[in-house]
Amino acid sequence: MDENYERAKRRVNQLKGFYTNLIVYIVVIIFLAVVNYLTSPGIWWFLIVAFIWGIFVVGQGISVYRKRGLFSKEWEDKKIKEYMEKEDNE
Repeated sequence: MDENYERAKRRVNQLKGFYTNLIVYIVVIIFLAVVNYLTSPGIWWFLIVAFIWGIFVVGQGISVYRKRGLFSKEWEDKKIKEYMEKEDNE
């Protein structure tokens, strides 16, 4: 039970970190867009920042959510249990 609690706690911290970074990203990009519009509306330089930083945010999101994806630890454990039960019944 202790191991499950630690795993769940680690997962919650990863999700919390991702959502915090996502909110900061959105707020800062909106701020930069406003600054860009007010200072040099002809050149949209904030899009470069949004794109590069966005790649990192997407990467973090993928790393957080892939753990619950198709081949997650939970999926592996479930499949192992299924095969063990199937072999016991044969």
